[in-house]
Amino acid sequence: MTGQPRPWADRLAAAGDLPDGEERAAELDRIASAADAAGDLATGVDARFALMDLHLRRGERWRLFEPVRRCRELLDAATPDATTERAAELRRYQRFAVEAAFGTPRVGLGQTRAALDDLARHTPEPTDLAGFAPGPTDLARQTPGPTDGTGFAPGGAGDAAVTDLVAELRCRLADHLGDEPEARRWYDRWRTAPADPAAGCPGCAPSRRADLLAGWGDWAAALAELRPVVDGPTAAAPAGAGGAAGAGTAGDGTVGAGGAGTAGDGTVGAGGAYCTDQPERALAGALLPLLRAGEPERAGRAHVTAYRRHRRERTAFGQLAAHLRFCALGGHLDRGLDILAEQLPRLDRPSDDLAAMEFAAAGALLCALAAEAGRGGRRMPGPAAPAGRAGRAADDIDVARLGGLLAELATGLAGSFDARNGTGHQSGRIAALLAERPVAGPVTPLPTDDAPDDGDPGREGDDGDPDGGGADDATGGDPDGEGGGGPAGREAGRRLAGDEVGALTVALVTEALDRRGDAWTMRGPAVVGRWGPAVIEFRQAGERGDILHARVLAVRRLPAARRAEAYAFCNVWNHDRLLPKAYAHDDGSGELVLAGDVSTDLAHGVAPTQLDVLVTAAVATGVAYAEAVAALP
Repeated sequence: MTGQPRPWADRLAAAGDLPDGEERAAELDRIASAADAAGDLATGVDARFALMDLHLRRGERWRLFEPVRRCRELLDAATPDATTERAAELRRYQRFAVEAAFGTPRVGLGQTRAALDDLARHTPEPTDLAGFAPGPTDLARQTPGPTDGTGFAPGGAGDAAVTDLVAELRCRLADHLGDEPEARRWYDRWRTAPADPAAGCPGCAPSRRADLLAGWGDWAAALAELRPVVDGPTAAAPAGAGGAAGAGTAGDGTVGAGGAGTAGDGTVGAGGAYCTDQPERALAGALLPLLRAGEPERAGRAHVTAYRRHRRERTAFGQLAAHLRFCALGGHLDRGLDILAEQLPRLDRPSDDLAAMEFAAAGALLCALAAEAGRGGRRMPGPAAPAGRAGRAADDIDVARLGGLLAELATGLAGSFDARNGTGHQSGRIAALLAERPVAGPVTPLPTDDAPDDGDPGREGDDGDPDGGGADDATGGDPDGEGGGGPAGREAGRRLAGDEVGALTVALVTEALDRRGDAWTMRGPAVVGRWGPAVIEFRQAGERGDILHARVLAVRRLPAARRAEAYAFCNVWNHDRLLPKAYAHDDGSGELVLAGDVSTDLAHGVAPTQLDVLVTAAVATGVAYAEAVAALP
């Protein structure tokens, strides 16, 4: 594919300058079709990969199926040696496409099964799976079976080894359709199957397994999955969005020592894997299992810690239902209503239909229990209008009425899933959630959140605010955090025009990342995101905070015994490349962290358009550096 002319490559490069939106999507689709017709298969594949990235940035995973299907056809028809890398990358997009079916009913079930079957057929050979030593159990095969709702039955003799990715997706699909026995069989395979490079973040796998176990009512097993985080230092006391620096994380944000299961700072990981979603995602998943296990104090600490981050992080909308259910079932009704009132505007722009359904159901449960407790007259903002109707249902309604509207929304979305699936499982699940009752026992007061609010460091909390801060702190009352998390709102004051020069602030950095469509979170004073093999931290440096400092951490590490090789790699990189400045250091765990720095002096100010260029350059060079580290033997 790489040796033939590529007449459409220039047009593809120009499409990269278009803003994210339908215009760019249409142009990429036209380029892909024209390149196919001209026999320029490489550009056709590249255009579709760019289109898939665009869909992901816009939160439209359901649009991945067609470009994934066409890429698979092109790659299967090409010379294997020329497409190996692209084929491996495509499996990651296939995973995203299959997962889209769990989040929205607009994806067909047959479409999903076909994509999952294709993903299973293109599983790498066992010898290609890193760290996998094949054995009799691990090489068990999968074949079609008439009683399997997912289209396959465990066992038998087939044409593809079952990796953890295939087993997980078949487990989740069976669970989504309400076939718990089949889901549990695939769950057992998932835990023992060889690791698949396309399986996603290993640090979040325990959270995904715990969600399934909790859905089956197996609270003890769910809690066991999350114990390494719940018992870690981050869960012991409320901390900032990223947790306090501890044995595993240096104060400057360096990823520290961590064994399999949990890093030294409580971050879930496997063999030191770094995950920007943890530990807060695991803490949110542990709220109800802890409550059911008779540990309300620990659940309260986990809630306070995790909600500090989830409160404003755009990508954490799916975690809010757990916080609402905890407040409802744990007896913290006033706090729950405060959170619901703060977060309701985000229901206008949910991450997917599943997250909207679960948020609405948890909110309805909270409102029902609050009404029973005599709080039904409290005034609340109205939820988003039902699908197909413009505007909001109401600007100011009482708790009892709000609960009814949220229950209607949740059951309507569940019905949409069931209509697609041909089952009644989602409707039954929502009905069971709405019928839940508070956990017996006295209400345990929540701990005081003594950590400074990310939006206004050092500010004392006010009574009545869900996070211990004022209702309008940090984001100016914008609970969606569109302007970013942490100190964005107070530092920004107002947004600068594209070419207007102003002082560097964290808000400008988060807004630049938002314009790119990147996910990010606040860890202390740093804005942190992950781009493939690279974790990048942006922060202000210098006495006046006028230096933009970007620090790149390669996810891959090297054993300390390879110190000379690591130093040689960094020397070659610094000789051949301008950015980032590469270095390696021993974190004391027996492994070498390979990092890089990019610093820009902005003492005379910076315009948003200029910062877009700087951030994009830091991400591009940082990812290139991390990819070079990953490519080391």
